[in-house]
Amino acid sequence: TVALDITITDDLKREGIARDFVNRVQNLRKDMGMEVLDKISIEVENHQELATSSLTEFKDYICTETQSLRLEFKENVTDAVEVDMDEFVLKIKISLQ
Repeated sequence: TVALDITITDDLKREGIARDFVNRVQNLRKDMGMEVLDKISIEVENHQELATSSLTEFKDYICTETQSLRLEFKENVTDAVEVDMDEFVLKIKISLQ
């Protein structure tokens, strides 16, 4: 018999949010016709503490995976795209660097 702990801890939840965010950014890059090696900057408008803390904690991972030179959180982001993250919605703007 094998016992498996399927409890989703806060740490796992934050990591999952970061991974979902990377996936959403990669899809936006593709939709915008960007090349794999294009360097970008990401601006995030968000009013959810869990999202902000998750993305901040995994900022290095996110920047590496998305070829981002900058990941910033702002109160208002103009020309942002709304992205559904299951539990909440983020507004994201991606710019070439």
